[in-house]
Amino acid sequence: MQVQCAVPGCPGGQSDPQPLFRFPCDPERSKKWVEKCQRQDLSDKSAEQLFECYRLCGKHFEASLVESDAQGTVLKDGAIPTIFEGQSKPQNGQGKRSNAMTKDDETDSKGRKKLKKSQAETAKKDVQTPPEEEEHKEYLKSLFKVLVLLGEQSIPPTGPGDNKQDGLGSSNFQALLEYSMNCGDEVLKKRYDANTESCSSAQLSPLIEVCEKYIRSKLVEEVQQNGFFSLLTDDLVKISGEWFLPVFLRFVDQSNCQQERFVGFLSFEGHREALAEKLLSEMTDNWGLDMEQCRGQAHSCSGTHLGKLKAFSAKLLERYPMAMLTPRSTRTLNLVLANGMALSGVQLVLSTLKKIESFFSESTLLQLELEHAISIFYPDKEERAKELKEICGTSWTRRHDAFEVALEILEALLLCVDSVHDNEDMRWNDQVTHNALEISKALADFEFVMALVVMKNTLTLTQAFGRNLQGKASDVHFAAASLKAVLHSLKEVSDNIDVYHEFWNDEAANLATAMEIPIKVPRSYLRKHQSESGAVRPESYYKEHLSVPIVEHVIREIDTLFCEDHLKAMRCLSLVPAVIEQHKSTEPEEESLQVFKNSIPNAGTLSAEMHCWWVKWSKRGKGETFPTNLQETLQLPDVKFFPNMLAVLKLIAIIPTLTLEDSCDVAYKRFQMYMENTPDQFKSKSVALLNINCDVAYDLDSMVEVYMKTYPDREDVSL
Repeated sequence: MQVQCAVPGCPGGQSDPQPLFRFPCDPERSKKWVEKCQRQDLSDKSAEQLFECYRLCGKHFEASLVESDAQGTVLKDGAIPTIFEGQSKPQNGQGKRSNAMTKDDETDSKGRKKLKKSQAETAKKDVQTPPEEEEHKEYLKSLFKVLVLLGEQSIPPTGPGDNKQDGLGSSNFQALLEYSMNCGDEVLKKRYDANTESCSSAQLSPLIEVCEKYIRSKLVEEVQQNGFFSLLTDDLVKISGEWFLPVFLRFVDQSNCQQERFVGFLSFEGHREALAEKLLSEMTDNWGLDMEQCRGQAHSCSGTHLGKLKAFSAKLLERYPMAMLTPRSTRTLNLVLANGMALSGVQLVLSTLKKIESFFSESTLLQLELEHAISIFYPDKEERAKELKEICGTSWTRRHDAFEVALEILEALLLCVDSVHDNEDMRWNDQVTHNALEISKALADFEFVMALVVMKNTLTLTQAFGRNLQGKASDVHFAAASLKAVLHSLKEVSDNIDVYHEFWNDEAANLATAMEIPIKVPRSYLRKHQSESGAVRPESYYKEHLSVPIVEHVIREIDTLFCEDHLKAMRCLSLVPAVIEQHKSTEPEEESLQVFKNSIPNAGTLSAEMHCWWVKWSKRGKGETFPTNLQETLQLPDVKFFPNMLAVLKLIAIIPTLTLEDSCDVAYKRFQMYMENTPDQFKSKSVALLNINCDVAYDLDSMVEVYMKTYPDREDVSL
């Protein structure tokens, strides 16, 4: 089922938001459309098949043939496509013949070109398909068409239950098959047995598996055609009781647009070393990814699975040294740094912040309750109270300053959740009061308060740097230059940790006293060290178990995430015209560009080409507009005349650190929507891949071929 223009190479319906029109039902007009768009592989398809599965976009029709009415954009009756860029017009009746010729056409004994038959025609001539097999293929196509439609709409095929109603199986797949038959699908009617039980998950799984395999092959093929890419993973998700790792690929497509694609889930079950090998094997052997082309990796994980993911990342870097480790642009740097800490106090803070976000998103009444509590603690600071209320109305736990905000509203938070738990006016149900109690217990734990204070004071030093990383090209370029100062500040804190910890301990103790929280060592530690329980002072304990390891971790993690090659790549943003204009007196550093010397067309001309590029943009007059980001720079018409600069810009564009434009970040947003909106019992890794990649051009014939190759002995799919 095509969701893009059927004309070869046309981006209509994908990157180009053109209206799409179905092929006409009339056989003669449908045949003319096929001839005009030069798709000989479609010549053997019926008008009904073309109408159901293929589209042409509006750019191939004269403007006078396209009109708008109450139902949307439509074509006038009898419209025929006539506009095809890059196709020669027919001359002397030879247009069709000339257009069909390619450099791969055969030549006869006189040196004249002979038209090469399409694969479909050749196959038809060489192999006469038995009627039974052809009928079976049409039947499978009907099944795949239903399955793809469900996947595109994020409707679980196996839901919602197992009971029969009105003679129909209650699964969505079964219901849509019945609807198709009622609408006249003769192939399904012929094969369908009214007495057969409704389709089970076991019977559906081969079809779903083939859909997943086919779509991933199309995605991987697209990535491989465009060269280098980066590998990105998201937080682990649980599907059908098993942990899976979501995988994305970032690359630059043939139209020089940044793209990020979701390519599926990897099972995350197993021991550390064996799991790392299994994940790499799955991507290379089963998915077909050429990891030699991987130039970056970024991961999002915390908690109990952190060690396994770090082992996988290390194994990937060991096997493919060019896949440098970076943070991912969808996470703020401070949260990335915090998620990488396995300390109990840090994990307590992070898990509690997640609970707080989930708790207050359940009801606007709970949000109002928090705002009321904030007003109580800021009676003389109305402006600040207003700011905090506005912040708390957003996803503030994911902000760069999340730990500062949490510390500032901590007393109000505790008052609010205690009030909800007390439930004196009986406004809240049992689940809400239980959740409030869980949050209250965490907030009233001195380990939480101390960890929050240390994290806030340490990560304040990286906050501006992290904010710049998610800014414009000029901000990221500045961030690369400022990292040295950030590390210097952190090392100064580390060298004088005794002094800093004393200040932090006093801050936490004063806040705990105000909130009537006992200052003590965590009970879990005392249970394990009962012989030392009387000798351990809270100040000493938290210095050894929080302050020192947190500061050391942040320094170590920044060194790891921002290696020298990564910083050089970030400095290459000096090639963006707006950055050149901002620093026009300084030519970009050739040393930074050398990090890509093995991945560019001609390293020998790099210096001269870079100088020409800098002169081109530094000599522009005042008032002229300059591309401000990578995407705009890659779309410049004359960038093709600077092949080395284009190659460098494309390599920078796939670095996971850099924030994508909204139009390039569709896959991740669809992934989030699927995971948030689909009930746990209906989540499926295969249906998720279908839904998130609903813009991929599906070809039902190809799906059937994959199915028949994968299951050669399976003659039927029982329904």
